[in-house]
Amino acid sequence: MVYSVEIDSAGNFRDRENRVITLRGINLSGDSKLPATPAIPSHVSDNFFDGDNVSFVGKPFPLDEADSHLGRIASWGFNVVRYVFTWEALEHAGPGQYDEEFIQSTIQLLAKIKEFGFYCYMDPHQDVWSRFSGGSGAPMWTLYAAGLDPTSFAYNEAALVQNTWPDPATFPRMTWATNYERLVCLTMNTLFWAGRDFAPNAIIDGVNIQDYLQDHFINAVAHFAEKIEASGIDDGFILGWETMNEPNRGMLGFHDISVIPDHQKFRSYTCPTPYESLLLGSGRSLDIPIFQFGPLGSYKSGSKIVNETKRSAWIPEDYDDSRYGWKRSPLWKKGSCIWAQHGVYDAESGKLLKSNYFLKNPDGVDLSGEQWADVYYINHWHKYVDAIRNVNPDAIVFAQTPVLAIPPDFIKMGAVKPRMVFTPHYYDGLTLIRKHWSSYWNVDVVGVLRGRYWSPAFALRFGERSIRNCLRDQLTCLKTEGIEKFGRGVPCLMSEIGVPFDMNDKKAYETGDYNAQVRALDANIFALEGSMLHHTYWTYAACNTHQWGDHWNGEDLSFYSGSDAARKPPTCSKTPQLSQLSLESSAATDSASSVSLMTMDPYRSTGWWSMRADYVGSRAAQAFVRPFPLVTAGLPREYGFDLAKKEFSMVIVADDNTGQPSNATQIHVPELHFPNGVMDVRISSGRFEIDKVAQRLRWWHDDGVQSIRIFGLARDSSYTASKEADADTICSGC
Repeated sequence: MVYSVEIDSAGNFRDRENRVITLRGINLSGDSKLPATPAIPSHVSDNFFDGDNVSFVGKPFPLDEADSHLGRIASWGFNVVRYVFTWEALEHAGPGQYDEEFIQSTIQLLAKIKEFGFYCYMDPHQDVWSRFSGGSGAPMWTLYAAGLDPTSFAYNEAALVQNTWPDPATFPRMTWATNYERLVCLTMNTLFWAGRDFAPNAIIDGVNIQDYLQDHFINAVAHFAEKIEASGIDDGFILGWETMNEPNRGMLGFHDISVIPDHQKFRSYTCPTPYESLLLGSGRSLDIPIFQFGPLGSYKSGSKIVNETKRSAWIPEDYDDSRYGWKRSPLWKKGSCIWAQHGVYDAESGKLLKSNYFLKNPDGVDLSGEQWADVYYINHWHKYVDAIRNVNPDAIVFAQTPVLAIPPDFIKMGAVKPRMVFTPHYYDGLTLIRKHWSSYWNVDVVGVLRGRYWSPAFALRFGERSIRNCLRDQLTCLKTEGIEKFGRGVPCLMSEIGVPFDMNDKKAYETGDYNAQVRALDANIFALEGSMLHHTYWTYAACNTHQWGDHWNGEDLSFYSGSDAARKPPTCSKTPQLSQLSLESSAATDSASSVSLMTMDPYRSTGWWSMRADYVGSRAAQAFVRPFPLVTAGLPREYGFDLAKKEFSMVIVADDNTGQPSNATQIHVPELHFPNGVMDVRISSGRFEIDKVAQRLRWWHDDGVQSIRIFGLARDSSYTASKEADADTICSGC
């Protein structure tokens, strides 16, 4: 069978002309985590707990706005979209009740995405389980199914939720991420992955809660896939389906739930042990330490009494949840903690009875480290892939394993599937948490997690060059681990990476100077290019504003902002003509030209491109709008763009297809860096053509090792543009 996109034995994506595809795009969209009707961003409390009666129709943006947003993304040169949707969007009204209107509206938007020429893959997104536990993903009814009461979490801190925070604007930075180590996520993730082994009495509708939750999740995604397949819109532009976003272990493998686990490096605000979280959820009041995150990591800064009202996190014994139509086993008592019912601690005295209850499963398998995933994630993986492949046997399956963890050994366990992709995530944690880009120091986080240093002090990196190289080496490590665990035939695609734009207390929003954001983003992209990773940035959020960011937990990572689109351009930023650009040139040798755009700092966002329709509302565009290979008639060996020099270079090993018009290597050459299509191109062989409208360079070259270098040019007032420069296409060697 000939697929729209093949995966070869070396793990390359190839098109129908057998050219190697480089996938580079964006997550669409961050605000798909949130309902459209009623509009409930994470800083709004109205209607929050009416979780059954919501609609995600109109997310990520209304259909009549699609041309504007998709046109902008296309102009950036991206060729792939990671399409974000949630389980809640599909099945919010109750178990098995699918929102067909949302599904049909999504199919219409997917058709638009297809019109713009993007590839697409589907992401069933979740963060810390659900909106009702401070994240996104699962419907509210899943919490009730587990016996939890979401209206109580603000009292007992079973989860910290911005919607119920007294003043949402003061919600502590990145505190949502600490919810992974609080009662709700500890419980829900443990039940989802391993309820049969650790909560055998949790029977609902005749099956264990593990099967109940997993089956509903998988069935909802499969139903969505069936509707898309039946619509006829997909002839290969939808590459396939990713597994659940950022899977988390819950308490599986914990050695002692009475201590803070070693992996919990980020500690912010109150930080209870897992055992203390269980006690708080059972209605006890405890003095819990408070942590802050500083330049050298988390440190204790005080304490506070939590749950002074002694509110239980579990639904009362007489709570009527009959609206969902399920029936619990008599062995599962409402009104008390599921873990107390399974003998982890004594409900009456609060005494801990089995501190290592979650360390081993009933078969004696040690689940510590990341070994839990070898058992429970892999079992789910097989079920999920089977469900997707039953709908579309040709679908690529994207495996997202636990974040920053060494993946399970898919080869050893026989879990490698044909047409699969490994999709890790990476964020520069210090920049993300501190919302500050430091060109002076950073940390090799992956190296620390892999135990490469006997002291974290040796993981420090100083100086911007060293930091950039360290980021590249960390991404290369993740890619290499993927090869070791999946084999060389499985591509690696970084499905999330990005930087915060509200750095330095949002100073850029006052000045329009995104210098720090450009440097941070350029460093991350340097790492992606250096490790030759396919990637989709996080994120595009049409709802973004300077006040509330992406409208989700204070995050502000969107490449686009309506507030920036509405900003009045600086009076000094007229679009320059060729006569306004100055040039320093060297002899036309094969060495790097000494060319620079004297009128602009290459790292600053104020400038003529902020006036262009393609870039209106974009932030730090000169970092992410950059030349890159779209398709290569051969194998890319290395490529990258030096933003400061405005120099793109690429080395390839060319296939035996010289002279075929459809088999040219194609490189995105954005007008932002090459105004009016003017550039200095140096090739090792063959000929090239520049399509200024499509912002694309096509290069026909000889076989073997070939190279290309592209320099952005600035011109002085004495330069006279040629006729070719005024045309829509510029040819060399034609």
